[in-house]
Amino acid sequence: MSGDVTFTELATWFVLAYFTLLNGSYLALNLLSIFALQKNNEEKLLESLPQVFTGLEPGISILVPAYNEEATITASIRSMFQLTYSEFEIIVINDGSKDKTLEVLTREFALLPFPDAPRVGLETKPIRGVYRSLQYPNLRVIDKQNGGKADSLNAGINAARHPLFCGVDADSILARDSLQLVAKPFMKHPDTVATGGTVRVANGCEVTDGSLTKVGLPSNIWALFQVVEYLRAFLFGRLGWSRLNAMLIISGAFGLFKTDVVIAAGGYRSNTIGEDMELVVRIHRLLREKGTPYRIEFVPAPVCWTEAPEDFKTLKNQRIRWQRGLSESLSSNWGLMLSRRGGPPGWLAFPFMVLFEWLGPVLELGGYFFMIYAYAFGLISWQAFAVFLFMAIGLGILLSVSGLLLEELSFHMYPKFRHLAVLSLVVVAENFGYRQLNTWWRLVGLYRWAAQRESAWGEMKRKGVGSKPK
Repeated sequence: MSGDVTFTELATWFVLAYFTLLNGSYLALNLLSIFALQKNNEEKLLESLPQVFTGLEPGISILVPAYNEEATITASIRSMFQLTYSEFEIIVINDGSKDKTLEVLTREFALLPFPDAPRVGLETKPIRGVYRSLQYPNLRVIDKQNGGKADSLNAGINAARHPLFCGVDADSILARDSLQLVAKPFMKHPDTVATGGTVRVANGCEVTDGSLTKVGLPSNIWALFQVVEYLRAFLFGRLGWSRLNAMLIISGAFGLFKTDVVIAAGGYRSNTIGEDMELVVRIHRLLREKGTPYRIEFVPAPVCWTEAPEDFKTLKNQRIRWQRGLSESLSSNWGLMLSRRGGPPGWLAFPFMVLFEWLGPVLELGGYFFMIYAYAFGLISWQAFAVFLFMAIGLGILLSVSGLLLEELSFHMYPKFRHLAVLSLVVVAENFGYRQLNTWWRLVGLYRWAAQRESAWGEMKRKGVGSKPK
């Protein structure tokens, strides 16, 4: 019996220590983010002044992979034409869409076949045709056989004519100054190789003629939960890691990269779902191995709005894919973990991702089941169970509240009191079921990676955010 008691005590202390370390690490990232936002706020005055282009800004190729995006592609592309930047081109890659994506593009932007031979720097699926717009000289469309998002991005990189490229999801709406903001680190620091911007949920917002004209909240509960998730992930997740030059994730919805660095790294890998994270981790690993100085930065200003899934099945599939993508990204770049030249990415960010994001679903759900079982059968005291609830749920609420507070103090994107009241309720409610459900989905994704199930880009039901809400 004493052995059982000893095991129960050890398991209890392990669970409590894990959740304490988990939330303590996030709180540390939160503190780093506060210092970063203070510096960002000091620069806001200069950014609010009229911007003058010198003509020395590096040109940017905007790559837009599109697969069955007929509902959103027009609004997304029109929003890009309104970007305030000196020189950029837009390359839409139609990845063998089964809907009318190519027909919509042809009709809306007056496309005609264009004899163009992109360089063969990265291997891709066959190109079926290249089109150029009669209305917009800086718009080209590549029609290719289906190969997935990574293959589409590689095709766009081959066609890119500028030193920087920006991967943008076809369902995204960019703020007018988004390229200015995300390109600044490249002009300030020549060793910058990649930057990422904040991504926000567009559901419930008003979009007119390709521009977001009114910020709102979605009425759908699944989308509401994601509003809070995005605030927490970007404002004190990636911002905190960026302060250490250890950010391992740049969202596929909006990221800016040096074209030649990505080509030298081998481009995006088509055999992984999380191609965006895998590329960033691989760049860290390769440049660390070579001892090459570099910077990968996060730009906190809100620059990109994207449509979030509103139905249970699509959201579940998305999170399962994300977890599998995380697993593929870490396992294929294991050489970065605690490597001699790993620095903060290899000694801090990578172990954090392994312990809390990759193995987290097993340890978190295991902790929940063990503590509930142990308390139900009298193996632990109510005091120990109460401490567990505080560590697992109480600190989770604190983290969500802090993310909302950082948003309100720094950007104030949701000005109405009703918006803040709703979000305040959501940051509490998400800790009672939704976050645990997400952990379960992540566990499924981890299992599918371990079982080597076939991966796919997948489809998402879109309502479209290109018009005023009715």
